[in-house]
Amino acid sequence: MNDDINVLICDDSALMRNLISRIIDGTEGMTVVGKAMNGKFLVEKIPTLKPDVIILDIEMPMMNGIEFLKYRKENRIDIPVIILSSIAEKGASVTMQCLELGASDFITKPNGSVSADISSVADRLVELISSYGGSYARRKHGKTVRSTDFYANLAADKAVERKLTSTLGESKAKEFLSSRKTELPSRTISFNTSKEPATITPVRSGGRIEVIAIGISTGGPNALREVFKDIDPHLKQPILVVQHMPAGFTKEFANSLDKICPLSVKEAEDGDIITEGHIYIAPGNYHIVVEQTLGRRQIRLSQEPQRNGHRPSADVLFESVAKIYQNHALGVIMTGMGRDGAVELAEMRKQGAWTLGQDERSAVVYGMPKVAYELGGVQKQVSLDNMAAEISKIAKEHL
Repeated sequence: MNDDINVLICDDSALMRNLISRIIDGTEGMTVVGKAMNGKFLVEKIPTLKPDVIILDIEMPMMNGIEFLKYRKENRIDIPVIILSSIAEKGASVTMQCLELGASDFITKPNGSVSADISSVADRLVELISSYGGSYARRKHGKTVRSTDFYANLAADKAVERKLTSTLGESKAKEFLSSRKTELPSRTISFNTSKEPATITPVRSGGRIEVIAIGISTGGPNALREVFKDIDPHLKQPILVVQHMPAGFTKEFANSLDKICPLSVKEAEDGDIITEGHIYIAPGNYHIVVEQTLGRRQIRLSQEPQRNGHRPSADVLFESVAKIYQNHALGVIMTGMGRDGAVELAEMRKQGAWTLGQDERSAVVYGMPKVAYELGGVQKQVSLDNMAAEISKIAKEHL
């Protein structure tokens, strides 16, 4: 048995199947084991090909993507599915239906289903295959698949260096950054082992919690569904969430969470008064920050430049919360590629905020929470199964 991530592609377009295959077969550590032109043929191929991840179109003849996901759920097939479809852009509600049926994540095809410009989403496709397929291959097949790690070269970012110097002190920041310098070739799977965490000495003790801020990325849609369906229905503190997701999808995502969550969930709007017992999801393509005016705290949205390659950015949210709430906040960083949120979670911890990070075992991608932990920004690592209970417990203890 090889240690490659085995990928099965299902798309009714022969051109698209070939374009996707070229990207995957051109990436070290990944192999296309088969192709199917619709869900019916996909079902027939799964038992013999034993894929680690499935790339799935939605609009197909005989058995479309939605029908396959229903079949997958009924037959308890646990192979992760990544949606790659042009319809995802036209109908966010259909995409959310796919996530509700168990799809892991989604990418929209650029400029239609037969576009040759699939290369524009190649890096994102490789990231998701590596994340979901790699996790499945290690867990189910015992493969020694390595994790994609695009964040390692922290020292290349001068803004990060300045922030870490402010948070950790000059000597600790230099030592930390020096230990993480790594050269990463494009679209190559690599691995970085965890380092011992830096030490942060908060400038004040933790106080009563007035807000909860969550940063999350790859693996987030399903992880947030797990957390919010089990969150304490009597939770008083408002929750602000940055989930990396394209514009046009976050409103439907918030609506889908609202159906299963005992608290009220909505897409954040500029000027929203932050209200207890409410969850606010940052809109795609907008940063979300907290502003205090005349004794009221409200949400402000902005299209300032991307931070860590993202807008919305968890770092932007955490930075705002650290400034406004200081030690009266709970910061949570969960599964996700890269390092977004890690630096400013460390700043929240320095200001005296309470902090949690998702643990390596339960994270689809132990990237963001890993960096935050190594920076000393995570007080306690928590599994996804226990995250809702831990958030609820800490929030209640420090109300």
